Amino acid sequence: MSVIDEVKQRLDIVEVIGAYVPLAKAGRNFRAICPFHSEKNPSFYVYPERQSWHCFGACSTGGDVFSFVMKKEGLDFGETLRLLASRVGVTVPSRREPEAGKDERERLYQANAAAAQYFHDRLLNSPAGKKARSYLGGRGIQAETTRDFQLGYSQNSWEGLKKYLTEQGYTEVELGTAGLTIEGEGGGTHDRFRNKLMFPIFDGRGRVTGFGARVLDDSLPKYINSPQTPVFDKSGTLYGINLAATAIRREDMAIIVEGFLDVITAHQNGFSNVIASMGTAITEKQVAILKKLSRNLTLALDADAAGEEAMLRCVDYENTLDAEIKVVILPKGRDPDDVIKEDAKQWSALLAKALPVVDYTIDSVTAGLDLATAMGKSATVNRLLPIIARMKDATRQDHYLNKLARLTGTSYNRLEAALSKLRDTRQKKGGTRPEDVSQATRPVVANPREEYCLTLLLQHPELKKNYQGLKPEYFEDTENRVIFTAWQEARDIASLKESLDPTIHGRIDYLTAKTIPPNQIERKLADCINQLHKYHLRNLKEKRAESMELDEQDIKDNEQLREVFAQERHIRSGQKEAAR
Repeated sequence: MSVIDEVKQRLDIVEVIGAYVPLAKAGRNFRAICPFHSEKNPSFYVYPERQSWHCFGACSTGGDVFSFVMKKEGLDFGETLRLLASRVGVTVPSRREPEAGKDERERLYQANAAAAQYFHDRLLNSPAGKKARSYLGGRGIQAETTRDFQLGYSQNSWEGLKKYLTEQGYTEVELGTAGLTIEGEGGGTHDRFRNKLMFPIFDGRGRVTGFGARVLDDSLPKYINSPQTPVFDKSGTLYGINLAATAIRREDMAIIVEGFLDVITAHQNGFSNVIASMGTAITEKQVAILKKLSRNLTLALDADAAGEEAMLRCVDYENTLDAEIKVVILPKGRDPDDVIKEDAKQWSALLAKALPVVDYTIDSVTAGLDLATAMGKSATVNRLLPIIARMKDATRQDHYLNKLARLTGTSYNRLEAALSKLRDTRQKKGGTRPEDVSQATRPVVANPREEYCLTLLLQHPELKKNYQGLKPEYFEDTENRVIFTAWQEARDIASLKESLDPTIHGRIDYLTAKTIPPNQIERKLADCINQLHKYHLRNLKEKRAESMELDEQDIKDNEQLREVFAQERHIRSGQKEAAR
């Protein structure tokens, strides 16, 4: 992970912009008088879930947290990076100091990607993969879904993958560091994964960080994952995030399940906002990833996974999200994969009836207690009061304190006094869990359209005569926007790097190293520019619609919106004409 990504992950755009201008809540977003031009009515909006901002007034511009601070402080990208890094405790390498481990991590990503392709080919084409293909067929997994998730098969061979990757130029040290091989008892190394169904695990940028593997018999353990590596952190990973991010944003909800096949079956049946938590309990890092996509999380985990400690963590996550986490009540002995395959409508109904996690916890706690007895009432208060005490929202805390009072027949005032005492004790002794949990890093979900377009431009200098129509504002990521703007004036990659802060060089190296088939380059660029243009218009329209209810007068009075709707009508008209 680059220093730039690390700084982005630790920042919350609402907190940063809120330090410059007073923000008022507007639905799930925020608005303010624009700090960049004079106006009476607020036209400046901040979108926490997108981690972006936009001015619909005279500025008619927007971007991410970097672009805001650059514009507000009058700084260049490198100066802005160092300013924001200092606020979140990240050390930026000096201009002569390379980012430690960057090349090593890139090699690990590449080795994992090559391994994923190797496993995928073995699944589809090798005789040994027949058992894995039969297993997937029996689970109802279609060929298209197998390709989408790049499922694979690891042969029952000690050194099949090792031999293949070393022939590709990877060293045994790199394969061990990536977790692809393991040391044998008698010395030497051999493949970690053998005779298993393979699930490549991607990050938000579409890079393979590790693998999950399932046995094809009744042996235990049923699943194993890659070990912790420089590029794979189980606690900060969400299976399927590379395919689910767009749907999570669109539907403003993330559904968290437990298993790989739960995710795959959900996506195959049209529920594309589903990801897996890589275990039964979600982590602070995973919540931080999802917070940038949606603040609405729904858990669909096995009933035995919801322990009291997990519920305590969920209350902390609700404080982070400023929203309720919900829980789907699954039929006993069934998992999402079973429910969806049996009846997708039943799955939709279960989602619609999901309970707030605290209500689910209360039901779980009281189900095993006799509230007609003093002992049952006392146990209920002792187990639920610490959970209520962790809530930061006073209204929600009051709601659940009233509910606890009704359940146990205890006076509200007595419970409130006990709650205050509990708070005081925790503050003095530090409590059973630290209150100030360190803020988790937020992995950035990259925009593949932007990266693909820049890759074409950087790798093919001859395209400089064909990029007309591509505007800087089409790049939402400030780092990408800065590279594109500088590229327009640069002679070559060397001069481009000279004109930019060294912290951006890693992104340029990453883009120039990507592999794109060299055929029909001009058409690919034209298609990419068209996609970025349409995405920019659609994104602008969605942001505006999120911020206020539109009527005909709003559209007439706003020149930018008129362009949006006119462009969309033109695109639809062109699509209809082409269809004829």
